[in-house]
Amino acid sequence: MRAVLQRVDGASVEVDGEVIGAVTGEGLLALVGVTHEDGPQQAATIARKICELRILEGERSVLDAGAQVLVVSQFTLYGSTKKGRRPSWSAAAPGPVAEPLVEQVVLAIRERGVEVATGRFGAQMRVGLINDGPFTVLVDTDA
Repeated sequence: MRAVLQRVDGASVEVDGEVIGAVTGEGLLALVGVTHEDGPQQAATIARKICELRILEGERSVLDAGAQVLVVSQFTLYGSTKKGRRPSWSAAAPGPVAEPLVEQVVLAIRERGVEVATGRFGAQMRVGLINDGPFTVLVDTDA
């Protein structure tokens, strides 16, 4: 499982012109990708990292700051561009595998008392953000 974490000063996700999830003020946008071998352990690890990494201003975590998180599923994190001119998506888990694992990440973050907004799995989404820093980090559970 992979997550691209962006420190934000506000972020939102729209589907069909309607805002369906948003973070106001300081927080994180977490783009989450799932591969075939992922399971509950990887979901728990990603959720823990999202909550505990000290990447907000002043070396604080989401938990320290009482910040919000916007989680958006993104299968393209497992795209491969090693061959040819078209990315291969074969390393990305199919929807029936990925969707419940992304939901497990969301639930695990909420269980820690963090307010979480989400995108809509499989939808064409428009994500907007103000990247604070800019500060972006990749979290990967792969060995």
